[in-house]
Amino acid sequence: MISRRTFNSKITKGAGGLALASNLPFACAMDGQQKKKKLGMALVGLGSYSTYQLAPALLDTEHCYLAGIVTGTPEKEKVWSSKYNITEEHIYNYDNFDSIKNDPAIDIVYVVLPNSMHADFCIRAAQAGKHVVCEKPMAMNVEECDAIIDACKKANVKLGMGYRLHSEPYTQEIKRFVKEKTFGDIRYIAADAGYYSGSNPGQWRLNKKLSGGGALVNMGVYAIQSVIYGTGENPVSVSAQEFSTRPEYFKDTDETITAQFEFASGVVGNIMTSHNIGANRLFASCERGWFELDPASTYIPLAGRTSQGVLNFEQESQQKLQMDDFASHILYGTPNLAPGEMGKRDMMIVEAIYRSITENGKKQLLNFESGYGFAGNE
Repeated sequence: MISRRTFNSKITKGAGGLALASNLPFACAMDGQQKKKKLGMALVGLGSYSTYQLAPALLDTEHCYLAGIVTGTPEKEKVWSSKYNITEEHIYNYDNFDSIKNDPAIDIVYVVLPNSMHADFCIRAAQAGKHVVCEKPMAMNVEECDAIIDACKKANVKLGMGYRLHSEPYTQEIKRFVKEKTFGDIRYIAADAGYYSGSNPGQWRLNKKLSGGGALVNMGVYAIQSVIYGTGENPVSVSAQEFSTRPEYFKDTDETITAQFEFASGVVGNIMTSHNIGANRLFASCERGWFELDPASTYIPLAGRTSQGVLNFEQESQQKLQMDDFASHILYGTPNLAPGEMGKRDMMIVEAIYRSITENGKKQLLNFESGYGFAGNE
């Protein structure tokens, strides 16, 4: 368990809880000069996100490259080996995964598995001496988040969340607005994140044993993140409600959730997340204007406007930027834009939202200094 002071300082540093700098940046020396070194990354789980986003992005990254794969599907081994020139000694399955500790080509393990498997493989990766990236949500509960953080600290490896938006320019511009008070103090903030899941009842995201929840632990994490970096502070309370219009389809997991946040500064926030409604927006009303991202959490392109005009940034793969930022953090001690403590904080909020729903919308007080984020209800 991390200390109160350490947790709170890490999670609230910067606009929305950002930077964790490395005390011992790693770099290789050559002829007395510090040179760049590309870090090898292994993807654990070769589903659609690894296939269509992460692996292609790793062809263009500056500080890391695809060095290995871990899959439970033998057919995928051959396909990936051929496509990405990965030799047999860098291909693992879920049973022999621990032998990755003997693979010097792999520096980072990126866990891209169903949520129920995150803690197990993140901990095993850390014990193998590899740096860890964990896809969202961090785990099934706060206790698992603690176990991941503790394992990485014990092994002296870096831990980052797969929160790609922290590396892309539109989100970074929102953080700048907040930090510099470009439009004055924030008065109200709202974030929506959802999609229509169609008709695929067999998908793992609708199985609570694999996912830990429904829309909230999937798309809801984006909405929670948005209201936090869009205000630059953590919420102090939350109330929540759950709705379902297709109970025959969403039998095991939440379909649509709304939640109301209060912040110490007086800001009021609302989020909506759903597996049955298409939504993708961040909006903030400020003392002297407003800002908006719409869409706010897709891959590319994002789009933004303010009361002063349209935002226009060059866009490239968010996954490329995210993975390069994490590799740079390991190599050169640059800030860790999405540390494990951030993932734990978000799981604290998720648990408080679910608790509010089970208690008929009672306000849940959030106390991140406690290490768990729940301090009772009103």
